[in-house]
Amino acid sequence: MLSRKGIIPEEYVLTRLAEDVPDHARYRARERRARFVGKNGACNVAHKNIREQGRFLQDVFTTLVDLKWPHTLLIFTMSFLCTWLLFGMVWWLIAFAHGDLDHSTRLQRDPGEGTAGAPASFVPCVTSIHSFTSAFLFSIEVQVTIGFGGRMVTEECPAAILVLIVQNIVGLVINAIMLGCIFMKTSQAHRRAETLIFSKHAVIALREGKLCFMLRVGDLRKSMIISATIRMQVVKKTASLEGEVVPLNQIDIQMENPVGGNSIFLVSPLIIYHVIDKNSPLYDISPTNLHHHEDLEIIVILEGVVETTGITTQARTSYLADEILWGQRFVPIVAEEDGRYSVDYSKFGNTVKVPTPSCTARQLEEDRSIMDTMTLSPKSTIRRRSVKLKPKFTISEEPS
Repeated sequence: MLSRKGIIPEEYVLTRLAEDVPDHARYRARERRARFVGKNGACNVAHKNIREQGRFLQDVFTTLVDLKWPHTLLIFTMSFLCTWLLFGMVWWLIAFAHGDLDHSTRLQRDPGEGTAGAPASFVPCVTSIHSFTSAFLFSIEVQVTIGFGGRMVTEECPAAILVLIVQNIVGLVINAIMLGCIFMKTSQAHRRAETLIFSKHAVIALREGKLCFMLRVGDLRKSMIISATIRMQVVKKTASLEGEVVPLNQIDIQMENPVGGNSIFLVSPLIIYHVIDKNSPLYDISPTNLHHHEDLEIIVILEGVVETTGITTQARTSYLADEILWGQRFVPIVAEEDGRYSVDYSKFGNTVKVPTPSCTARQLEEDRSIMDTMTLSPKSTIRRRSVKLKPKFTISEEPS
């Protein structure tokens, strides 16, 4: 009750209920099948024992984009610090080799020495370099182009001019990579997929006299998904005639939609359905198979181009066997109001029970007499009220 009110998360309540189960009953229960694709579209696959780790360094930009935000920011921060320290050391070595540090020390010890004659003609490679700290500050000024004006490179040392050019190029490359990674991470395709929603449950019911697997998909944004396509796959464990066991066999299933083919016009929520026929991997599925022990998972993939950015996006979800409702149908959520169509997303995943045979599609195709014993609901689910109009006046006969 508390989880329904949002006070305690539902996962916590379920965990507490599972802890109250006795040990002998807990170990006898079979674990639920692991998902291949999560409800949010994340792939539940762990890559282990990858020996050729160097392949990731061959595509450094993609590796940086795939990293999490804290790791990416840490890498760029360390890159700036390391380059500042490295070039700060280079500037200190140049000043030390040219004798700038000794001359600066003598000037600080005896300020009147510059007027003696010879020492006054000394030209340093970089002015105002007294120690490693000042060299480090000059390195920061060069790379980020601050230019306070206290320190500058003179034409006395060609090596200093070459280091200045190299550090500017290195700084520009780091800035370009950083800006590109931040732009790609903030405009990734899965961000747009957050507003592409699927129904929590799928349903199996009759449509045009045939059993159909149905789900509902919708887009919460007004900007459209151009060239949107949708496809479904069944993932299950299979074995070949030669005895080869395929733990995750992906089988494409043919799909039907109101537009035809795999392309959809996703302006309003659509019900995508698959006709369960003899070519369908769901041909032998019955209500008794729809439980959490069944090795069955149906993956739905929606792809399209974002209208505003032109980036291809992909939204994914999956349905396990216990998430498929037999003998139910989605309620209508599109209505015409004030000359335009409105969508009620509060009923997006709502379903109603409809008469459906409790048999497989194979049995229904072989014995069509099952349909004769069923009482089908009318085609239209909209009830019209009969209103009797009462006359506002009465006609009475005139007395003769």
